[in-house]
Amino acid sequence: MTMQSILDDTNKFLGYLGASEEPFGVHYSDTKPEHAFGPREGVPISRELEEQGKLDMQEAMKTFSCVMGNIWLARKKHSAAFISAEEYGCFGGAYYCSMMTPPLRFIEHYVSTGFAGTPLHGERYLPNPESVGSFLKQVEPRKAPAKYCIFKPLSLFADGEVPEFIIFFARPEVLSGLFTHTCFTTGNVECVVSPFGTGCTSMISWPLYYSERGEEKAVLGGFDPSARKFMKTDELTFTVSLSLYKKMLAALPESMFTHETDWSSVRKKVDRSAKAWGESE
Repeated sequence: MTMQSILDDTNKFLGYLGASEEPFGVHYSDTKPEHAFGPREGVPISRELEEQGKLDMQEAMKTFSCVMGNIWLARKKHSAAFISAEEYGCFGGAYYCSMMTPPLRFIEHYVSTGFAGTPLHGERYLPNPESVGSFLKQVEPRKAPAKYCIFKPLSLFADGEVPEFIIFFARPEVLSGLFTHTCFTTGNVECVVSPFGTGCTSMISWPLYYSERGEEKAVLGGFDPSARKFMKTDELTFTVSLSLYKKMLAALPESMFTHETDWSSVRKKVDRSAKAWGESE
């Protein structure tokens, strides 16, 4: 299946779903896309520097830039977003997108209860640093295969570029179609998972985790409170590997979308939702 045929079938899929925004693809490359959104270059960071007391956190935070924030800009401008080891923007994002390993211990405290006796009270997303450490160790992204991790709309993939994962941004009505069609494609009633993680963890780290284990899983994400400001109201992410996505496209002719099913009533709700949010054409 060529990239052009994937794009053609994606347009059909979007029509069935009633989704107006094309999905993004994520891939790694040694070439930074032109006019892409991403962090500025920051001071060197590493666990080694951190443990030696040589990491200037205040200086490193001066170039803070969220992966989800840059993807949000890329969505608005129909462009690309990127992160690299030098242009990392976020300590967590650098780890989750395979740009730094092992992760900073700072993350274990920042995501949980902070540092006692300091103004950093932590995000309180997990109960203690140990639970965050276990999460980080489990997800453990591979070493990046190229300099840049790039997120961009499928239609911007050039000849020879292949996305590893496909990311949909959608509200519940459209998500119901994505969820059910994934089940229809795989025959697995547990093919959609939603483990804890940041916005970018759900779009790259967890999909990689399952893919490397040979498990065909879609990852439902976007629950991270810190990422919500970079997403539409009521919107979540739905990420699948390219191999699973191709199967989903191939399964469309026999799916609920092309037969008389309850999807027709849901499809009307998709249109009502788009009208309510001022997104109908």
